[in-house]
Amino acid sequence: MQEKLKIKLNISKDEKGVKILFINKESFKDGNSGKDIPDFMFLKELGYKGIGVFFVQNSRILYVGLENFKEEDYSSAISNVFKTLKNLKILEASLSFKGLQENIQVAILQGFLLGSYEFNGYKYKKEIEEVKPIIINCIGIKESLLKRVEIICKYVNFVRDIVNTPPNIANSVYLSDLAQNETMKLAKQYKNAEIKATIRSNSYMEEQKMGAFLAVNQASNFPAFLAHLSYKPKKPKKKVVIVGKGLVYDTGGLSLKPADYMTTMKADKGGACAVLGAFLSTIELGLDIELHAIMGITDNAIGKNAYRPDDVLISREKKSIEVKNTDAEGRLVLVDCLSYAQDLDADLIIDFATLTGACVVALGEYTSGVMGYNDELKNQFVESALKSGELAHSLPFNSHLKKLIESKIADVNNTSSSRYGGAITAGLFLGEFIRDEYKDKWLHIDIAGPAFVEKEWGVNPFGASGIGVRSCVEFLSAID
Repeated sequence: MQEKLKIKLNISKDEKGVKILFINKESFKDGNSGKDIPDFMFLKELGYKGIGVFFVQNSRILYVGLENFKEEDYSSAISNVFKTLKNLKILEASLSFKGLQENIQVAILQGFLLGSYEFNGYKYKKEIEEVKPIIINCIGIKESLLKRVEIICKYVNFVRDIVNTPPNIANSVYLSDLAQNETMKLAKQYKNAEIKATIRSNSYMEEQKMGAFLAVNQASNFPAFLAHLSYKPKKPKKKVVIVGKGLVYDTGGLSLKPADYMTTMKADKGGACAVLGAFLSTIELGLDIELHAIMGITDNAIGKNAYRPDDVLISREKKSIEVKNTDAEGRLVLVDCLSYAQDLDADLIIDFATLTGACVVALGEYTSGVMGYNDELKNQFVESALKSGELAHSLPFNSHLKKLIESKIADVNNTSSSRYGGAITAGLFLGEFIRDEYKDKWLHIDIAGPAFVEKEWGVNPFGASGIGVRSCVEFLSAID
């Protein structure tokens, strides 16, 4: 991976370098004295009104204006702080965390660690210049909190790197090898837990009669892989399985995507990558959860062997699927992976997938859709996501929509007969393959909107966001 350290966070008792100071626009309203702002009169003279970032050279204070005092305001502002420090070539700064609530402290740390991310590993550089990381001296913060945030953010950025890696490099072999190698690297380091990586290929899937998954892989130049990663500490509270859609590239198959819809399809592996990042985070954090990560890895190509609209596929659950659209391929991969996951006797199963454009239409580009049959479980996940710094919202399983995926010749259609409610009908399609005993133990997270966005937002740069890692880890951390 192309990871380079751009920010180094140190725990310190003393201020060193430039001082970072948060201020609010309310302080600059008429009648306020600005007694807590050392350069108040100077800033007013220059017309600064407490919005944006402003550096005063004489006092060596970098003022950071906040619209409100919410987590997202702090994290977004800190992303701008990094850019300012970088542009001014300031290599050391200090920030006091004293008096700030823990959720605000986390937001600030995420602002530094996630907001400093860049992906430019494929640009030609005539001269390789060694760039020193910017040191941030953190005053009044717990070491345990800093370490936790650093681990999670490291894997968010790790996932961003994988998702951003182009498909001519990040093919199915690359992703499955990466999953195995990273898992076994931690297995050597954390010997107090049982950590394994098993990579299943086409022959295994043929034995298991994974007809839906294999159909998607038919025209590919590369084999499909089902990566099964497992982590078992000595006394786990619960057993959880997380499942990820890993389409390393999606042309749409014979139901070919228009050119402008195809250009970001390297991001269709975002679900599997998020699952990998959450899994590796769980190991390093030492969570007392037995965790299994299932990654369904393939691409959806075109060619003489490609599966077709009108094909009928037989899934591992023995249910038949009438193919109406080969661009609804992720759900075909997922149903066989979910079938495999249900054999693991888990307490919870959660899948993550860049599944539908309809979810983006429903919730916008920045929010994940949370679906399932258990409202309490859905609400718990949404709360965890929001607490972690990710946006998520629950979508209802309307039973009347189920008739839209009925087939005349098979058990179910792979797409809806209506253009409306597509995120929910995709979730209901997956639900058809969830056994009765798992209906209340399963969640489906559609991350199609926020997984890859072509403009900056909050702590997220252009491209991959690493969405799903923070919310998943937060949810797992809260399990009793």
